[in-house]
Amino acid sequence: MVDLVDRYRNQVFGLCYRMLGHRQDAEDAAQETFVRALKSLARWDQDRDFEPWLLAIAGNRCRTALAARGRRPAMAGLSDDQYVDDSPDFEAARNLAEEMHLALGRIRAEYREAFVLFHEHELTYEHIAEMLERPLGTIKTWIRRARHELVALLQKREVVWESRHEMRRV
Repeated sequence: MVDLVDRYRNQVFGLCYRMLGHRQDAEDAAQETFVRALKSLARWDQDRDFEPWLLAIAGNRCRTALAARGRRPAMAGLSDDQYVDDSPDFEAARNLAEEMHLALGRIRAEYREAFVLFHEHELTYEHIAEMLERPLGTIKTWIRRARHELVALLQKREVVWESRHEMRRV
């Protein structure tokens, strides 16, 4: 199990942090994910990829935590003392990342989860559909809606100005 934790801890923590917005909550959810995975390992279908199965457990833990909080995730901000580069380009990139982080916290949880899995974890639509146990078309729709909602939120905050801005996987 130690090897599995070492191999997947960054992916699991990253997903939990993006969904929950607090480092401590994300650490707790990630730990719970690995405990649940260990208890459920006998039920894992070895003909399927392990990572989507594990990330599905993480997503479920995060949704449970969000429901228990009874509110949207409070997105953690970026503190100035974490950075030493004060160049204009770095500041602009940091501001954009902060705006994106805040915008992600304002869209529906299922849109955010699908968006993060696709764009940050670089999972395929098929893996995400399998992981979230949703039809492929639903996943594509959620990711498209997430993009549109994020662009609209960023336009509203005047971070982007034209509607032709599109987010794509790079």
